[in-house]
Amino acid sequence: MKYHEIIQHSAAYIQEKLGIIQNGTVGLVTGTGLGALTEAIGNQKYLPYEDIPNFPMSTVSSHAGRLIKGDISGTPVVALHGRFHLYEGFDAREVTHGIRTLGEMGIRTLILTNAAGALNPSFETGSPMIIEDHINLTGTTPLRGKNHDAWGDRFPDMCAVYNPELRNLAIKKALESGIRLERGVFLQIMGPNMETPAETRMYKAMGADAIGMSTCMEAIAAHHMGIKLLGISCLTNKNLPDCMQEAALDAVIAQAEKSSAAMTKLIRAILKEIA
Repeated sequence: MKYHEIIQHSAAYIQEKLGIIQNGTVGLVTGTGLGALTEAIGNQKYLPYEDIPNFPMSTVSSHAGRLIKGDISGTPVVALHGRFHLYEGFDAREVTHGIRTLGEMGIRTLILTNAAGALNPSFETGSPMIIEDHINLTGTTPLRGKNHDAWGDRFPDMCAVYNPELRNLAIKKALESGIRLERGVFLQIMGPNMETPAETRMYKAMGADAIGMSTCMEAIAAHHMGIKLLGISCLTNKNLPDCMQEAALDAVIAQAEKSSAAMTKLIRAILKEIA
């Protein structure tokens, strides 16, 4: 079975079990510690990833591993509650299997969330950050291999991956809701090891404001398929190379969970406006 046929098989099964998605449905991907976002979804129907043909299985304990269909603030949504990472041993195509499936199902607007470390010292821990651009430092891409022309061009332009209208909407809703919102460049590394002080200095010199182990692969695949994209990072810690502190996973998850209320409030407001 060809790659695009594998994706189509997953999409067909989901729609057989949960129903055809309606026009205007928004895709949502929840990052580490941000699973509480899915609690805002009403009229939930879901499928465990293990039940969906060809779907990868996440090995990260903080990622639930289910696809949820429902609505938030009057907007129909399909959420990937748990994602896949390169550091788990998946290749870039496997990492973006869920994104490709959403695109094949007809999703044309996608909100990516993640937990990230702040590289910009002026950014506040616990605040959300709108991703204005990204740096892919993983050494790979989901576009590697034969291109499926029905999805997108062989050489897609990347000058505006993150939709400016959605970014402006998020900024507007954050101001209205009294939520401090940072704006910056997100950098993805392979992981799973955290960065050293020397690496942190290098990433800052490259122009990155936040760093994590996901999102860029998904953003590339979504953009390739013509999906409008909004990226929001939850800044769980600060990476200050001259006074580095350990970023234990439990602490990162705890901070993300603590900050999820603001993220949920912001995304609900965005989705209400989209509706």
